[in-house]
Parts: sequence; C-alpha cells; structure tokens
Amino acid sequence: MMQQLGLGFDDLPEPPAPPAKAPRKTAAKVSPPPVPPVAERLPEPAPAPVVAPVPAFEALAQQLEAHPDYRVLRRLVPQLQFGPVPAQGVVRLLVLDTETTGLEHSRDKIIELALLRVDVDTTTGLACGEVLVYDGLEDPGQPIPDIARKITGIDDSMVQGQQLDLARIAELLDGVDLVVAHNAGFDRPFVEARLPAFATKAWACSFADIDWKQQGRESAKLSALALELGWFYDAHRAEMDCHALLAVLQAPLPESGMTGLAALLEAARGTRYRLQATGAPFDAKDLLKDRGYRWDAANKVWHTRLADEAALQAECDWLADQVYRGRAARVQVEALDAQVRYSSRAGVVGWRQLG
Repeated sequence: MMQQLGLGFDDLPEPPAPPAKAPRKTAAKVSPPPVPPVAERLPEPAPAPVVAPVPAFEALAQQLEAHPDYRVLRRLVPQLQFGPVPAQGVVRLLVLDTETTGLEHSRDKIIELALLRVDVDTTTGLACGEVLVYDGLEDPGQPIPDIARKITGIDDSMVQGQQLDLARIAELLDGVDLVVAHNAGFDRPFVEARLPAFATKAWACSFADIDWKQQGRESAKLSALALELGWFYDAHRAEMDCHALLAVLQAPLPESGMTGLAALLEAARGTRYRLQATGAPFDAKDLLKDRGYRWDAANKVWHTRLADEAALQAECDWLADQVYRGRAARVQVEALDAQVRYSSRAGVVGWRQLG
C-alpha cells in the first residue's frame, strides 16, 4: 500500500487570527419589490421592409412584360387632365355611375352618384382638357340591404343625413351633349326618377352600344375590359367605376380602330329599334329564344333590339320566313333615339306588314 508523501506544509503552525474589528453601523437595505415572472418572452420586432421606389418597381414590371410568360397588371390611376382642347369639333360628355339599394328603380334608391364631365375631340375620339368630378352619397331613407352593403361597402352610418348636391350636379349637367353609363338601362331610370333634368339629355350605353365580342373582347363587364388593357381597380364604388370606364373608352377598339368614345358618339347619332314578334305561333318560342329574343311577360310577346334600319329589315325578312312561314303578319316596331333609349319611356311606335 502506497503512502502519500507529505511536503511539510501540514506541520506548519497556523497563522494568528487578525484582531477583531468593531462592527460598522450600516443602513438597512431595502429589497426591491419582487418582479412578477414574465409568462412568455415577446418576439423580437420584425425588421422594417425595404420598399423600393416606384421607378424601381416599374423597371421590374417592364422586365416582366418583355417576357412572353408574364403579364403585368397595374393599378388604374385616375386621369384628371388630358391634352389641349381644340378650337372646334368638341362634344361634352358626362360619364355617370350609381350605387343603389337594389335593382328596381320604382322602389329602390340611389345611395351614391358619381359624375365625370369631360370634353371629347371628335377628330381623334380622345378626351381633352380638364375632367370635372362629382361624387356624393345620399341617405335613402331606408336601411341599406346586406347585399348592397357587401357589394358597395356603403353602410347606413356613411349615408346618414347625406344628400346629393343638386346645385353641383346641375352645374355639371349644363351644356352636356351625351350622358354615358356602362349599364344605362339600369342607371338611367334611377337617375331620372331622382333628377328629372337628366331626361332631357341624350344617353349612350358603353355596355350595349359597343359589340365587345365583335371587337375581340371576351366579356363586356367593365372590370374584365380593364383587365384586358392591363389595369385593375377597386370596383363597385361609383367614382372609381367612372374613372375606369373613361380609361377603357379612351383605348382604341381592336377591330374598328376607333376609340370607345368615338363609337359611342356614332351610336348616339343613330336610331335603334325594338321589334316585337307580334302574334308569333307558340311552337316558334324556342326558335325565337335561340335567336336572342326576350320574353316580355307583361305584354306576352317576344322582342329583340336592332342596331339600325338595315338590321331591322333583315330581321323582318327572317321572321316572315322562319316564324310566320309565309303567313301575313303585322309586327310592332318601336324607334328609339338617344333621347329615350334606355329610359322607362316609350319611343315612336309603328307597324310593319310581313308577307
């Protein structure tokens, strides 16, 4: 068994203890109140995003556009100033849109009305000069239905006590040659019921007066037309819808080459026709429906709309051959100019003898 070798330190005497010091008087220490435990540590704040300047984003967008596999959409920015107004050949348009509590003008009410007044150069079909804007809300005197609130984002609190500015509307309407709406058959009866002065104006419908399919567009819906041109926007608010419509109508149509504004001016100069297949045999209903006729339940008759006199004559020939099959027939024709078109008022009614 091995023994641990000592180095002699264990045999040294212990050093004497130091003399005792008198106790020092110290103030009593006050402990801080206990800190309650933190349930969990908050996450570190995320670093602020690095936002590239707009020109940098535009440069990226242009790079993507140059590649065949990408298509870029840009937010539509309203344009309030166009080129100089020529000395002559100018017509004044009022682009209009409404938001309403429902679809029936006899019982529903306008809750928002937007107007853009703009001059159009008839030589180029392009807008010119300054765009004057009005956008107003109105209390309908009844609760806004949920479906209207969800579509428009307008609720009861936004319209409470609001009224349209009749003086401003009259100011913008003065001197207007043509009122344009994207669904004039809907907007015109609502507007004339609230503002009778609009009944004295010519109207055009950018939805119905331009054959968008013939012009190569997949849809006549306004948001779809804007997308075709590379724009998106916040739809279903009246003023923004007006700006989107004006931008769409500024663009040249793919087939005709004229702008949408020029096409509407041309359409407003002509007369449209509403043709009734008066006394058509019952077994012709499917034939008429496939042809695009609509059933008028109130008058119990099939009817269609035609763009001009040539189309009216061609349709009368088709009715005589395919529907009445050589029998003598007398059909009602209603001539609709821009003063009454898309309103709830009747046009000039006449009759055509077939066979």
